[in-house]
Amino acid sequence: MKFSPHGINTSVKVVGINPLGLWLFAGGEEHFLSFKEFPWFESAPVKAVFNVEKQGRSGFYWPDLDIDLMLEGIKHPEKYPLKASH
Repeated sequence: MKFSPHGINTSVKVVGINPLGLWLFAGGEEHFLSFKEFPWFESAPVKAVFNVEKQGRSGFYWPDLDIDLMLEGIKHPEKYPLKASH
């Protein structure tokens, strides 16, 4: 079993959804994922959107939706144009 060094927050959770997108809390910060930039979440069931898991150091996985995203892509979606359709 591995433990994170003290002071590093490894939890991840969706803390809210509104008509424009969702709020993800990860690494002690909140990140807004707009449906414009992340369209897969817009029509997804609410329960599936809230079911997110930490994946590696800076990745996140929504198993019910088969979506995985990296923190860098969330912070800078303009650098990573969408490749898949929704």
